[in-house]
Amino acid sequence: MLKRAVTIRRLGLINYKEAWDLQEKIFKELVDIKIKNRNDNTSVLPQNQLLVCEHPHVFTLGKSGKEDHLLLDNQGLKDNEADYYKINRGGDITYHGPGQLVVYPIFDLEQFFTDIHKYMRFLEEAVILTLSEYGIHGERMEGQTGVWLGVGSPVARKICAMGVKSSRWITMHGLGFNVNADLKYFDYIIPCGISDKSVTSMQYELGRKIDMDELSEKLVVHLSNLFDFTI
Repeated sequence: MLKRAVTIRRLGLINYKEAWDLQEKIFKELVDIKIKNRNDNTSVLPQNQLLVCEHPHVFTLGKSGKEDHLLLDNQGLKDNEADYYKINRGGDITYHGPGQLVVYPIFDLEQFFTDIHKYMRFLEEAVILTLSEYGIHGERMEGQTGVWLGVGSPVARKICAMGVKSSRWITMHGLGFNVNADLKYFDYIIPCGISDKSVTSMQYELGRKIDMDELSEKLVVHLSNLFDFTI
C-alpha cells in the first residue's frame, strides 16, 4: 500500500499573521478540492501539508477562550514586543515565540482516519516520543490536551499546547512545543485557562539549549511514522 504524501514546509521565524494567512489559503484550497470532488464526482486527492516554524512573540485566543486570560493591556503588549490575535481554533489563550517549535498539519483526515480524538492523540504521541529521545518523560493529563511533565505530582507542568480546527475533515492550527522558549511570557497569560499548573520547556528541564533543527527533524519523523506518510 502506498504511503500518504505530505509536503513539509519549513518556514523559519515567521510573523504569526503571515503564517495564519498561509494556513487559511492552503486550508481553503484543500476544502475547495473536496467540494469540487463531491460536485463533479471526481477523486482528486488534496495535498497534505505540514508547516514547521517559529513565531515572534504573540498571544492567540481560541474560540472558547476568555479575554481576561490575557494579563497585559495594549501598552503591556507593546512593552513586551508582542502581538495578540483572536483566532478560529479551539481552546483558550496560548503564547508563541522564538524557541518554541510550532507545527501546523493541514491534513485531509479522510486520507488517514476520520477521528479527531485519535488525531489529537497522535500529535501528543509524536511529542512524547520526541521528548523521550532527550530523556524527558512526557505524559497526557486526563481531561486536558497537550503534553505534560510530572502528571499527578504537585509540580505538574505543560510542555506542549495544542489547538486545532477541522472542517470537512481538513485540519489546521496544531501544536506549540516549548523547546527554548522564554517562559516569562507565560506569566502574562493564564495558559489554556489553567491557573493552577505551570509551564516548562526542554531547555529549563535539561539546563541546556536544544538544537531546534535537530529536534524538529525528530518530531517530523515521529509524525510520519504515526500517520504513515512519506517525507
